[in-house]
Amino acid sequence: MNSRQAAASPAIVIATLNAKYIHASLGLRCLLANMDLHGGAGLRARTQLREFVIQQRPVQIVEDLLALNPAVIGLGIYIWNVVETTQVVRLLKTLRPDIKVVLGGPEVSFETGDQEICRLVDHVITGWGDVSFPKLCRALLDGPQPLMKVIAGEQPPLETLALPYNEYTDQDLAKRLLYVEASRGCPFKCEFCLSSLDKTAWAFELDRFMAEMDALYQRGARNFKFVDRTFNLKVDFSVRILQFFMDRMAPDLFVHFEVVPDSLPDRLKALIAQFPAGSLQFEVGIQSFNPEVQQRISRKQDNAKTADNLRWLVNESQAHVHADLIFGLPGETLESFAEGFDRLYGLAPHEIQFGILKRLRGTPITRHTADFAMAYDPQTPYTILQNSTIDFITMQRIQRFARYWEMVANSGRFARGMKLLLAPGSAFNNFLDFSDWLWRTTGKTHEFALEKLVDLLHAHLTAVRGLNDDEVRSALLADYRASGARGRPLCLADLLSAERTALPAGAAKPRSERQSRHVSQQTHRDAIQKAAAAA
Repeated sequence: MNSRQAAASPAIVIATLNAKYIHASLGLRCLLANMDLHGGAGLRARTQLREFVIQQRPVQIVEDLLALNPAVIGLGIYIWNVVETTQVVRLLKTLRPDIKVVLGGPEVSFETGDQEICRLVDHVITGWGDVSFPKLCRALLDGPQPLMKVIAGEQPPLETLALPYNEYTDQDLAKRLLYVEASRGCPFKCEFCLSSLDKTAWAFELDRFMAEMDALYQRGARNFKFVDRTFNLKVDFSVRILQFFMDRMAPDLFVHFEVVPDSLPDRLKALIAQFPAGSLQFEVGIQSFNPEVQQRISRKQDNAKTADNLRWLVNESQAHVHADLIFGLPGETLESFAEGFDRLYGLAPHEIQFGILKRLRGTPITRHTADFAMAYDPQTPYTILQNSTIDFITMQRIQRFARYWEMVANSGRFARGMKLLLAPGSAFNNFLDFSDWLWRTTGKTHEFALEKLVDLLHAHLTAVRGLNDDEVRSALLADYRASGARGRPLCLADLLSAERTALPAGAAKPRSERQSRHVSQQTHRDAIQKAAAAA
């Protein structure tokens, strides 16, 4: 069968529903790259990869899949797409029960007996699928038919796997965030994380991996997100990878790493300090500064070193620093979390990602359920609803806090306004007051226009906090100007009108083609950075 015939009518389709188009599934490409190696010659040519987004209607996705008329459909299942994919599977099995449907991914690697989607399909591969999925496909197509529905994925040595990077298309390289992995697994045992189940971290052979990165770069790739849980675990590897990107520095290069917060040797610092602004982003998992909570969830973290390293990254490098906190961990109180939040805020990371604890399937966090009365939403994403130290009403307040924080603080549009809002005193309590007021005033957590947010922030700062109106409007005007927006918040209407009247003739001309192109490129870059941080 030639490639044109395979494209027209593949025997196997591997697919997933991404959160956004900008994401490109690394997992699917790992499967595709290993079809021939572990399923037998010719299987790759009979396989086609399709990606959808969760915003698409399930019936549309099913129509597209059935138009390919495959014998086998493999679906990647994650916490963010299991609800939508379940409906896809229902429709597939109603319309074409003869098609073999195979599931894989973290969401279906544990507790398979409890999930409707697992009951609907023919086979589920738990854990790694690089080897087991190609073998299963060969058996489904050519026999003998497998007897087991749930198949434990083989975990082979990394050197026996084909790397997936040739499977990224030129369109992927130009428009999407590319996920890459220099290692798999994690040696740490943080109980809220699925990686806590790994025995250790396994590194890909570095020369081979770097050759693949060079090939991607030569093809035009400029956006790389490393999915390694502990990028800086092996300093020699980290230094070589950073040096690789430093040697190929370009204005549009962007690289994202997740780092262990309390390990930043001088060799790494020396390289990090050389990267220009906009090229390097670090996700720093703090999660909690509470030593008792850290010990309870098996998280080893030197808080003093963590603070020192974060301070260094913010003040001595030009890397964009994205720091994570989790609310709702067993034994954490509102007061102790506020102390940790204020400590982190004082270290001035560029973004604080405020997460709410989720009970990921298979994670050891469940061992605290009885002792701390941990109650989780049974629907994805399995968010904590209450526990022995945080009641449901308080948890709802914090859910709104997290949403408003992302919308106001992490948007980057209110730099001066946020300084007024969060001082003096506790930044956490000041923002919680604003969050409670915003909910009472609007009853909404979504769909706020920027101009409406400006007016709401002005109202809170002046009417509730009692700050000087001129000072508040001056700060908000500077923020609004910097945002590039062209609307007219009510609180700034007279100031904006006066500014526009004072402009010399011709000063307000539309953007030139070059300016428009620059704005478009920056918007895409911002989207890439947000996608990297959120994924």
